[in-house]
Amino acid sequence: MMSKNMAILGLQLQHRLPVLGAVRCSCLTSATCAVSSVSCLSSKLRKWNNGGRLPRRLVIGLGSSFWAQYTNMAGNTKSFMASARQKGEIEQVLQNVEWPEQFPFKDEDFQRFDESPDSLFYEAPRFVTHIDDPAIAALTKYYSEVFPPSKTPGVSILDMCSSWVSHFPKGYKQERIVGMGMNEEELKGNPVLTEYVVQDLNVNPKLPFEDNSFDVITNVVSVDYLTKPLDVFKEMRRILKPGGLAIMSFSNRCFWTKAISIWTSTGDADHALIVGSYFHYAGGFEPPQAVDISPNPGRSDPMYIVYSRKLSTA
Repeated sequence: MMSKNMAILGLQLQHRLPVLGAVRCSCLTSATCAVSSVSCLSSKLRKWNNGGRLPRRLVIGLGSSFWAQYTNMAGNTKSFMASARQKGEIEQVLQNVEWPEQFPFKDEDFQRFDESPDSLFYEAPRFVTHIDDPAIAALTKYYSEVFPPSKTPGVSILDMCSSWVSHFPKGYKQERIVGMGMNEEELKGNPVLTEYVVQDLNVNPKLPFEDNSFDVITNVVSVDYLTKPLDVFKEMRRILKPGGLAIMSFSNRCFWTKAISIWTSTGDADHALIVGSYFHYAGGFEPPQAVDISPNPGRSDPMYIVYSRKLSTA
């Protein structure tokens, strides 16, 4: 009942919210899209967990973002408490998932409000950051803890969906750091990159790299724009070295017209499950894990990580 009521609340509120660029994207979508996608994800998650019972994390995932929007608009500080309580849910959402045999999402789940060419949308450079400074600092700190040490011989890193900044630790260097993105001016301005590739992964998900060539792949707040995620994740598996690490980071902010419908109509915990499903169904990865690195829950942008390593036998 709670998830149903909050979902309805979210659909009512979305008509009052402004159409912006990089915004909190959980409930900024059309009513039709939200109803179909939330219903689709809800039914799938019921089958995945708890013997068909609705998991508590689904209630939080589908409802909390709508509730936070409502209480923020009303000036109610209880939304901060709700965000803080969700932190544990994010980290548990990928624990002991009983995945369906087949990939559970349909083509329509990867449609966008704006289906015009992405090359037009990203044609003009945007020398801005899409998450706030505390979230950036949290991501950089996380990288410092999991990256190979700077200047390690033979290490190669791919920053997928890159731009003018990668949020790597200050002074971090490797022999090869490749940026792949949509805007050449932005990529040229990224000081950490040793080379770059301009490519639209939604048109061509084939990665132009040799097998087993990267130690780490990063993707910052852009996994929600992939319309062919399984193709991309299979390619990630191919180019990662055995044991290589893939780090997908995301927040609750996006260009909502370009984010896939299953993303814009669900909440943060569900996003972790969605990204985890990409790793699982791509095959050849260890069970994905979720980490909540949000620095100030309820007071600054949240920051989440879903990561996995390529199996040594893949």
